[in-house]
Amino acid sequence: MRAEIVAVGTELLLGQILNTNARYLSQELAALGIDVYHRQVVGDNLGRIVRALEIARERADLIILTGGLGPTQDDLTRDAVAKLTGRGLTYHQPTLSRWEAYAASQGRNVAADSGKRQALMIEGADPLPNETGWAVGSALTADGTHYMLLPGPPRELIPMFERHARPWLRRLLGEENALRSVMLKFAGIGESVLEERLKDLIEAQSDPTIAPYAKEGEVALRLSTKAATEEEARRKIAPVLEEIRARTGSHLYAEEDIALEEAVVRKLAEKGRTVSAAESCTGGLLAELLTRMPGSSQVFKGGVVAYTIPVKKSLLGVPDRLLEGADAPGAVSPETAAAMAEGALRLTGSDYTLSVTGVAGPSEDEGKPVGLVFIGLAGRGLSTRTVRLQLAGDREGIRLRAAKRALYELWQALAES
Repeated sequence: MRAEIVAVGTELLLGQILNTNARYLSQELAALGIDVYHRQVVGDNLGRIVRALEIARERADLIILTGGLGPTQDDLTRDAVAKLTGRGLTYHQPTLSRWEAYAASQGRNVAADSGKRQALMIEGADPLPNETGWAVGSALTADGTHYMLLPGPPRELIPMFERHARPWLRRLLGEENALRSVMLKFAGIGESVLEERLKDLIEAQSDPTIAPYAKEGEVALRLSTKAATEEEARRKIAPVLEEIRARTGSHLYAEEDIALEEAVVRKLAEKGRTVSAAESCTGGLLAELLTRMPGSSQVFKGGVVAYTIPVKKSLLGVPDRLLEGADAPGAVSPETAAAMAEGALRLTGSDYTLSVTGVAGPSEDEGKPVGLVFIGLAGRGLSTRTVRLQLAGDREGIRLRAAKRALYELWQALAES
């Protein structure tokens, strides 16, 4: 099946927001075995939206539209699809009732409030309920072309797709020919190095297929095969999966689509261990990554952002001889990373501590280059370890990759314990 994604919104054309929905949907459709051949972005104009759909209809079996389902008069996606397909609009009664109750509770004029436009959907379409917002989605087939209308905000689009749109597409495709996948997540290894280790497998792939994905600090592979059941899919994927495990070792941290920080929190909880952080160049990012995960309150004791030399001394007890003087290794050094980790261990009483110190940029510090980072790991009954990194990228990229690498060092220590 060929698909086209049509993103509706003048704000996208003006560059006021990024079209992250297109990337998400392209990946999800690929996992279902649906090929995305084209993407379009069109402004909030009825004629131009209809024309974009006419073009898409000529070259795609499935058209997924995002955005333009809000309450204002320039939210025209429903109107455009209705005009193209010759259908009317109707209210999705559960959404309308929910909206009317909310509007009444706010003292609004329910009959005149434009917010109820968000309950409109294409006549005869299947509703895609919106549990995180108001705008109902819809999916329909007209004259051999399938249409799916999704809201623009990712916090609404993603849950709607996962709970309602993906099952609709699976039914459309038929379970007997469903594409079933396993996501493998890696850390502490770059995309190019991982591909080199698996080069022959990737080049010889047929069934299952191997698709790499990369983002800051992590790399993923999706293994996919068409099968009638999950059990059949597991049997087909198993030999390739086993070979990848053997070649990648401890870099493979999960066989599901979870972030490294979630895997670390899970592992800490499983082993009944705790961690704390001492951060300089990451400025609390490491603690933020951990504490955004459910269950982190059981495993994360706290953190210190020791951004300056006086704070490194006073709170973490880093010795003067490491920080100041002609022969001092300096704040950005393996010695200081180790002292920071050990100081946080004394301060918090956790089982493990991670430290990060480095130069995030934009200019060098202490005569040391941008991207030079040292990670420290200390723990009860564990010899303190340090890791030297020379990271590329801008300031935010360096900070994120440093924090992710620190988490990977803890992951390895937990795997060894």
